[in-house]
Amino acid sequence: MSPNATLEPVIAFEGVRIGFDEGEVLHGVSLRVTSRETKILVGETGSGKTLLLKLAAGLLRPDAGRVMVLGQEISALREKDLLDFRRQVGFVFQEGALFDSMSVEENVAYRLREEGVDEAEIEHRVLEALRFVELEEAIDKLPGELSGGMRRRVSIARALISGPPIVLYDSPTAGLDPVTAQTIITLILRLRDTQGVTALLATHRVQDAFAMVHYRFDAESGRVVPAAQNGASAGPATSFVVLREGAVYFEGDYRAISDSADSYVQKFLL
Repeated sequence: MSPNATLEPVIAFEGVRIGFDEGEVLHGVSLRVTSRETKILVGETGSGKTLLLKLAAGLLRPDAGRVMVLGQEISALREKDLLDFRRQVGFVFQEGALFDSMSVEENVAYRLREEGVDEAEIEHRVLEALRFVELEEAIDKLPGELSGGMRRRVSIARALISGPPIVLYDSPTAGLDPVTAQTIITLILRLRDTQGVTALLATHRVQDAFAMVHYRFDAESGRVVPAAQNGASAGPATSFVVLREGAVYFEGDYRAISDSADSYVQKFLL
């Protein structure tokens, strides 16, 4: 059991089931994420990782069970209320999912303009978000002019534009070379450790996820440093959920997943 198991969850799935024409995909999934925790979702393609993220964002509704986020049963909210709720959740889609015909500035500002935020405020917040991901110089570029890593960084800027307490990451390092993947992980650590976000992160790259355990972003030096040094605590909680065929197969902390002798769990550690 996670050491945070007694805390009130920020995100909770309770017996969640969902299916499509080909049949049921999630089979009674239950899990919880507490404040400032990073929950890593691991599993094969089609195991349900992205579905859980979309359910947490209110983009899908379960066929059965409940999805609770920030104390609300979002699976029961009306569409109007869901629009208000989604302002509290940032979503970093796989491959970035940017609008190809819009500039970087327009992509990052999209949600704020939809909400009718004042243009002066939009300009300030877009620049702030792009500085965070170190892409101010790309503000007028189109997505097609950016590398894969830069597109992923723009997606992170767009996700944090409203200062959400929750950020959902769908395979944020997929398809990137190791150096660029490390840049993305550094941004995720920085967002976690300077803004205290709660996160669900789906990945195939467990090595990247282990960085969330072993390292933290030190705001004073502006660098990633070992999570526990000079007597410092290990920082925010990170735990792992391994999905198999739409169900929770394993759940535990870094030590538990590292020590597991289960052959299915082991395949994600190699």
